[in-house]
Amino acid sequence: MLDDLRIREFSKDKARNLNALQLALIGDGVYEIFIRNYVLSKDIDLSAHKIHVKAIGYVKAKSQSTIIHNLECDLTEEELYIFKRGRNTKSATVPKNADVRDYRAATGFEALIGYLYLIGDKVRLAYILSKSVTVELN
Repeated sequence: MLDDLRIREFSKDKARNLNALQLALIGDGVYEIFIRNYVLSKDIDLSAHKIHVKAIGYVKAKSQSTIIHNLECDLTEEELYIFKRGRNTKSATVPKNADVRDYRAATGFEALIGYLYLIGDKVRLAYILSKSVTVELN
């Protein structure tokens, strides 16, 4: 049973051929777990509700949009390509509390996180995730 929990890495070609929304779905989960862990590591006395509230500040579309715009100059050509694919993908819905441009940029950010996770590029993933919590958010 635990063998099924191991991370299955994709080749770069296979990951690049995934739909950008598939990459974003994976990236959303990876980023959410990272942020919850980060918030908890800063204050282990927080209730689950307070962890959730603090995490929202990082995972909402506006914040992810700000983060990716601050990181764009640090991205490789390949990473920029994945981000733009995610950003330019049309989604059937846009959350009522998000600006369309922010939502698309956030989708691109999540696609990039998902891509790096799936190909097993732990160094770049760690770099981008660690930089994401240093960006000044409103």
